[in-house]
Amino acid sequence: MKDLKTTNRLLLVIVIALSFYLLKVLSFIFVPLVFSMFIALLFLPLMRWLKNRGVPRVMSIVISLIVFAGVIYGGIEIFALASREIRNADPEFFVKAQEKIAYLITSGQEMLGMPISSQEEAIKDVAEQFKVVDKLGGAFGAVSNLLSMTLTTIFFTVLWLAESINVQKLLQNFVLRKEFTSVKTFMKIESELITFVKVKFLVSLFTGIGFSLACLAFDVSFPIFWGLFAFLINFVQMIGSIISVVCLTVFALVELDPSGTLLLFVLIITGVQALFGGIIEPVMMGKSFSINVIAILVMLMFWGFIWGIPGMIMSIPITVFIKIILDEFPNTKKIGSLLSGPEIKAPIKLKK
Repeated sequence: MKDLKTTNRLLLVIVIALSFYLLKVLSFIFVPLVFSMFIALLFLPLMRWLKNRGVPRVMSIVISLIVFAGVIYGGIEIFALASREIRNADPEFFVKAQEKIAYLITSGQEMLGMPISSQEEAIKDVAEQFKVVDKLGGAFGAVSNLLSMTLTTIFFTVLWLAESINVQKLLQNFVLRKEFTSVKTFMKIESELITFVKVKFLVSLFTGIGFSLACLAFDVSFPIFWGLFAFLINFVQMIGSIISVVCLTVFALVELDPSGTLLLFVLIITGVQALFGGIIEPVMMGKSFSINVIAILVMLMFWGFIWGIPGMIMSIPITVFIKIILDEFPNTKKIGSLLSGPEIKAPIKLKK
């Protein structure tokens, strides 16, 4: 019996490792599939509302897709506005930026006791270091992959909404086995996901607005672009906020003198990020969405390794999905509790 148990555990480890390997290799299928499932869950309340008013399912799907297309169109328009902002920038800005970058490089070389390069050599070294031409070539490939992923995601979203793929039935048939438990679990997953998306969207939106206003107040170029960048990168839990502050600070070095003005600008954008991401977001998430910080970091790195940036964006919803399912089984409830954040208990009142 002991040998049989050991064999079963070893087989389980092999199956889990093989499953994650397949998830990584077949990411071009699984990323749109999982992402479309979360999108479909967001539209389910709208689908139910339309159904209760006697709207046929086909019309409900069409209306949901129109709303989805409207959101995508709005995002494309904002991207176009940000790109026009960069294209219409004063040519003197790029000359000034080149001079400032060269000055910062030569200053760093002087501080470190290295041979000081000329302005042209400094810019050339930076271009070679980051391989700008190769990055541009990779960018075109990334755009084509993004377009392919988007079309596949839309296709899977239609299947989810048409219930050709039913999340609740999948939970019932393959995981939970009981109809009542699967329905309850599905409703909880839907509620948690919608709460997460609403809060994350609002927090990211106000963070982006705060960054844009800070850029306008200190006359930093491309305020729309930086607001959009902060909005998007904020969806990557924890590290997104750090990336946005660091990138904007480095960019501000080009236009702002390294003095009290630059320090005040950095303090403001850091304060905006801390206010919305560190205070308002946890309060709005509430007790129902409690995930351990260590679990967030581990899942962020893990799904980032498996699926890259899409995995980092979806890491928290996937973690919540897994935690809710683990909580339904007595044998795995302890594992689910490890993912939970610390519970806030009411103070004990002593009887007189």
